[in-house]
Formats: sequence, structure tokens, C-alpha cells
Amino acid sequence: MDYGDYLDLDRLLSAQHPRSQPVHPDELLFIVQHQTTELWFTLVLHELTAVRDLLLDDEVRRARKSLARVKHIFRTLTEQWSVLATLTPSEYAQFRGALGSASGLQSHQYRTIEFVLGNKDRRALSRYEPDSRAHAQLSAALAAPSVYDAFLGHLARLGHAVPAHLLERDVTQPWTESDDLVPVLAGIYGDTDEHWSAYATCEDLVDLEDAVQVWRFRHLRTVQRTIGFKSGTGGSSGVSFLQRALDVTFFPELYAVRSRIGA
Repeated sequence: MDYGDYLDLDRLLSAQHPRSQPVHPDELLFIVQHQTTELWFTLVLHELTAVRDLLLDDEVRRARKSLARVKHIFRTLTEQWSVLATLTPSEYAQFRGALGSASGLQSHQYRTIEFVLGNKDRRALSRYEPDSRAHAQLSAALAAPSVYDAFLGHLARLGHAVPAHLLERDVTQPWTESDDLVPVLAGIYGDTDEHWSAYATCEDLVDLEDAVQVWRFRHLRTVQRTIGFKSGTGGSSGVSFLQRALDVTFFPELYAVRSRIGA
């Protein structure tokens, strides 16, 4: 066993296959950027699944460690956009046609991350039916509690009055904001000494959401810089789709409660 064997570098470093003819020199940047992102997504899913399972077992300290790691991964992913942003519209246009119908919207790993964080949509499964592995991964994430579901269950077991309808909800449905959860969170924020663990975990979740939202924003700005307002590959609407994604909030009550603190 050596370094290359352990990391399977022969396979990893031979997985970049530019499709443009003649090969455009900047296509390699585009491929490496997206392959690297998918590798990070693999780790994000590993960590978020652990967070969910640890919260279900009330292992909150270990869950917080993984939440911190995911936050830093998304900060790294955000910085990666600055590399892709060196690709000018003229350069991208010379090999964009080689992508065919391929689109980042087809990333089953990112869609699974959204599911694990609570943004679920059963209709999305049909897009991945040709890929049995991706479909199985998404189906499992759809059927499982989200990170937020697991956290609210943990709060309930600590004695916080989380509304029963949230604890018993159909976890295959997307999370929708619940006004009656906000007073529960306000009680936690109102006495941080008494509820320090719950309070700190709330802030960890806010950190995570902020990191994801900043990544989304940099994605939008990079796409806008590269293709303007043209349609994206794979039939996506490009910038307008990414703009709508910024309105998706994973933990809305953790933001709503801020209006009550100190009021």
C-alpha cells in the first residue's frame, strides 16, 4: 500500500475526459471544479447523515462537531467559485455545446443534501429513475427524518414543548414554517445558561444555513458572470432558477425567533 494506492489515484486522475473537439484548454477547469464539488458533497452527506443519527440518539456534542465540519466544507465550496469565475463567457461558449443535456441540476448528491436538510420533493425522484443507485439514495433520504426533524425530537426529549404535530408529521413532506414552534425556541434563547446545549446547536444550524446560502449566492453570481441570463444547460432556467433557490430556508423558525429576542 502506498499513497497512490490508498487514494486510488490512477482511477481518480484518469476520470477527466474533455468532450470538446478540438479540446478547449479551459474545459479541464470546468470538469475538475464540478468533480471536486461532488467529492465534497459525498463528505457532506456522510456528515449530515451522522448529524441526523446522532441527534436521534441525543448525542448532541458529536452532532455539533459534524455540523461544524459541514459548515467549513461549504465555505471551501464557496471559495471554489472564485476559480471557476476566471472562466470568461467567450471561453465557456467555445466548449459549452460539448455538455449536451448535462446540468448541475442533475446532481443526485446535491438533491439528497437538500432532502436531508428538509427541502423534500417526491416529484424529483422521477428524474433519477434511470440511475438505480441515485434513486435508492434519494428514496431513503425522502423517507428518513431530516436533520431538523431529528433536532426537534431531541429538544422534545429534553423537555421542551415542541408541538406534537411537528413530532408526528409526515417526514416525506417538505418542511413548512410553523409559528407555534417559535415560542419554544424563544424560551431557549431567553435563558441560554439553562439551555446552553440546545441554544448552541440552534446557532450551529443557523451557521450551516448561512454557509449554504452564501454558497448558493456565489453559484448564482458565477453563473450570471459566465452566461448572463441565458438558459442553463439541461433545460434549466439558469440564473432565475438559482435566484429562487435563495428563497428556500431550511430552518425558518430559527430566523423568525430573532424578531422576538430583546423585543
